[in-house]
Amino acid sequence: MQSVILSCGDELTSGATLDTNSAWLSQHLADRGIEVLRHETVGDSEELIAESISRATGVAELLIITGGLGPTRDDLTRQALARAMGATLEEDPQSLQQIATWFTARDRVMTASNRMQALVPKGASAIENHCGTAPGLSAIVGRCQVYVLPGPPHEMIDMFTRSVCPHLATAGLIARRVIHTFGAGESHIGEVLGDLMARGRNPRVGTTASGGLVSVRILAHGGRTEVAQALADADEQEVRTRLGDLVFGGDDETMALVLGRQLQAARQSVAVAESCTGGMIGEMLTAIAGSSEYFLGGVVAYANQAKTELLGVSKELLAAHGAVSEPVAQAMAEGARTRFRSDWALSVTGIAGPGGGSADKPVGLVYIGLAGPDGYSMVHKSSFPGSRQQIRLRAALAAMNHLRLAMKKS
Repeated sequence: MQSVILSCGDELTSGATLDTNSAWLSQHLADRGIEVLRHETVGDSEELIAESISRATGVAELLIITGGLGPTRDDLTRQALARAMGATLEEDPQSLQQIATWFTARDRVMTASNRMQALVPKGASAIENHCGTAPGLSAIVGRCQVYVLPGPPHEMIDMFTRSVCPHLATAGLIARRVIHTFGAGESHIGEVLGDLMARGRNPRVGTTASGGLVSVRILAHGGRTEVAQALADADEQEVRTRLGDLVFGGDDETMALVLGRQLQAARQSVAVAESCTGGMIGEMLTAIAGSSEYFLGGVVAYANQAKTELLGVSKELLAAHGAVSEPVAQAMAEGARTRFRSDWALSVTGIAGPGGGSADKPVGLVYIGLAGPDGYSMVHKSSFPGSRQQIRLRAALAAMNHLRLAMKKS
């Protein structure tokens, strides 16, 4: 089955809002073996949306539209669908009652404009919205099944999961794997996995770079469940073998989750001393339920005075080397370990930018300190590209990754 995803709204075409719906839908359609031919984004124009619908229904068997179902004059998707179908709009009593009930349940007054949301093209049917006021729409245009879903992501996801996904045919039996890596770029991963990523191969293997990570996706098709699973398992094992320590987890696992499991298994603890990351490592670790078993605490020592008073970094060391240096990173990690009496301690100090860099210490320079049992002490120097936020995120991930690898080797 081939599909098209159409996103509607001036907020999307103007760049004011990022279209996350298309990416989410593509992933979930791919999980069912449904090929997405293209993404298309159209502003709030009945004529342009209708043209896009006609074009998509001429080439695809499935069209999913998001956005333009609200109660205001610039919400024109239902009118555009009616135009593409050559149909009139009719008020759907059940949808009108559901909208009225939504307002009553929240002790709010339903306005006259909300009544427009109950209009359905003749020949189409409404889809109940369990999270908002805008019903979705289902229609057949030519040989194409069309679903129209609300624009707000939480409403779209709920409606797709409840009312669309159960009706989608699965193109063969599918097994899916995701393998997360850190420490190498997407081009390097692509070179290592080269032959596995050949077009037309089953399983289909691809990579995605996001948030400092590179994820490897495996999608296997088979006539029987066990065939698809076996194909996916074989490729997953091959990917993990080729990439080795670059792999830290799979599927929904995060770096913090994986590291936390290691610490729990070893019955060890960690503390952090953060400068340029500003508490980001601590936030990631404590986002995991049960992290109090292994995370003892952290210090955000941004100013030199805080490094001295809270972590015991000497003024002489700071004066001789500067805050962004190997000796200071080492002293921060050892100071945190001493004060929290933890098995391990991580420290991060660097220049996140966009200003503050120099020829000797450019923006992106980061030192990561690691102190551990039996006098273990190590500092890693890195140069991270990107914006201030990207540098901070990559530094936080790198710090946790260094501890992951150190524990693996210990």
